[in-house]
Amino acid sequence: MGKLRLLSGREVCSILEKHGFVEVRRRGSHVVMQRRSNDSTISVPVPDHKELRIGTLQAIIRQSGVPKSEFES
Repeated sequence: MGKLRLLSGREVCSILEKHGFVEVRRRGSHVVMQRRSNDSTISVPVPDHKELRIGTLQAIIRQSGVPKSEFES
């Protein structure tokens, strides 16, 4: 288990896009990424900041269901 990297909001959005998420809207400094399947929809807000705090990144990982290894160094 590695250590989480310091990532920007744009880098997180690109990782989420690789896993089937698309940008559905942008308001102020936040981007809402969404992945739809037949039975559910997962929406994840991502702050468009230069550096995301570790707790914010952990919340994005938990909400999205993307493997933590994608965000580690």
